[in-house]
Amino acid sequence: MKEKILINADAIELRQSFGEDVYSPVDIFSLLSSVEEITVVFYPMGERVSGMCIHDEKNKIIGINSKQTLGRQRFTAAHELCHLYYHNEINGMVCIKEENEKKVGPLEKEANLFASFFLAPYEALKYFIKNNVDQELEIKDIVKIEQYFGLSRQAALWRLIDDRYLTSKKTETMRTGIAFSAKKYGYSTDLYFPPPEEKQYTTFGKYIKITEELREKNLVSKGKYEELLLDAFRGDIVYGSDAVGEEKYDEKAVF
Repeated sequence: MKEKILINADAIELRQSFGEDVYSPVDIFSLLSSVEEITVVFYPMGERVSGMCIHDEKNKIIGINSKQTLGRQRFTAAHELCHLYYHNEINGMVCIKEENEKKVGPLEKEANLFASFFLAPYEALKYFIKNNVDQELEIKDIVKIEQYFGLSRQAALWRLIDDRYLTSKKTETMRTGIAFSAKKYGYSTDLYFPPPEEKQYTTFGKYIKITEELREKNLVSKGKYEELLLDAFRGDIVYGSDAVGEEKYDEKAVF
């Protein structure tokens, strides 16, 4: 496995290739939707499966277990990016959550580190703590860090222990009451829960763009076009209707 400093460098390199800087938090799903070669599929998978990836010379597909929390899904997406861009020796992988760290293979360990550094590069975390924490890290600071970088509590604590900002003993009281602690300090709890069941099936990225191109060039019938979209769980496009609360264009608005 690569040294941590090299994995961090890889994560920064990929962020920059996507047009992101080193210090800002990343909206990873919005980012991935703009990468031409990537398709992301959200689908409820088995409890032990975090996600998967498949790639060849032209296509890169990421599968996300949509039954997991938003924080975990973000981590999984970054984890799969490591496999897609830095593990050329594999064409695909199903990523299993291992309870026993000793059973985690070197590629998975590397991808976990990469995911942590992609969401919160070493330099960015150091800078944020230096400028936003007055003394020793407490629960309010943990919430602030995980909310800023979009990390699950588990990922945040693991990283802070690994970077020696916290001891394992100090974090024992921080591993429960996770959503409640966010509420207390005025944050949304979306990060700590999975999306509602009706939103756990969807696809975005290259597959959807290609399907639309086929329709625009009249290379598929309307029926086939709709079939392709429905296969990708995009009934919202097929049956398109205005969503509740959707932004409306206001001719009279003054900016």
